[in-house]
Amino acid sequence: MIIAAADGSALGNPGPAGWAWYVDDDCWASGGWPRGTNNMGELMAVLDLLQQTAHVDDELHVFCDSKYVIDSVTKWMPGWKRKGWKKSDGKPVLNVELMKALDAAMEGRRDRVRFEWVKGHAGHELNEAADRRANAAATAYQRGVEPDAGPGFAGSSVSHPDAAVGQVEAEPDLFSDLDDAEPTDEERVVAMERSLLTDEVRGDRAAVAALLHPEWQEVGRSGRLWTRDDLLAEVGPIEPVSLDVVAVERVDRDTILLLWRALADDRSTLRSSLWVRTGGQWQQRFHQGTDEP
Repeated sequence: MIIAAADGSALGNPGPAGWAWYVDDDCWASGGWPRGTNNMGELMAVLDLLQQTAHVDDELHVFCDSKYVIDSVTKWMPGWKRKGWKKSDGKPVLNVELMKALDAAMEGRRDRVRFEWVKGHAGHELNEAADRRANAAATAYQRGVEPDAGPGFAGSSVSHPDAAVGQVEAEPDLFSDLDDAEPTDEERVVAMERSLLTDEVRGDRAAVAALLHPEWQEVGRSGRLWTRDDLLAEVGPIEPVSLDVVAVERVDRDTILLLWRALADDRSTLRSSLWVRTGGQWQQRFHQGTDEP
């Protein structure tokens, strides 16, 4: 049996993006694009792993921290195909070229490929190794250089994956492709945190204001204390960063603490956000960022 992990990364969503899969130090691959999304990276990592192992008959066990990818491949794809690659609401499936390629790569292998969700940044050895390589690939494209493609899978005739991805569309949240799936409060909070990193939201003062509690405060990396009015006065595009979830903790019924890591320009910052629910709406109440050594 082949046991691997697949992961994706994007410095902005969209922005410089990377993907990687990892079996061991002698068997891994990575790549990406100058402009892509986190979901594209997650999908491409699995696609390349399937393509590079197509010549073997071994069972394949894939660890993945993206439920979006797992459910796309194992649950939703047959329905999308029947509807002409459209979702239940009639809208086109995002990342459709990658989805079609994944469908083709799974042909004849569905009984030999098993996916298992693993929590990201929780110390899972294979997932952490794939994550580091995906981040390195995204960072390479941010610097304008080609990433290390890795040794690949022995015996594979695939020198580079089929990277036809079609139009790169902004993904303001994690759930734009989920058919009949109700996200949890924790997933909603992560999605809203991601949206605060997009130019689409940061360029819209009203959109930012809607996501921040009236008494919002932030302790920035420099130690400066920001108020909601301070931030709204300087609303605008920000430097592309990735959001890698470290932990999501339910403090109580209406309070969630999100801990995440931001990677940008070879700098790593540990960030924490406290989200509270008032009147049925989740808003960020407090945020803090601390540079890691």
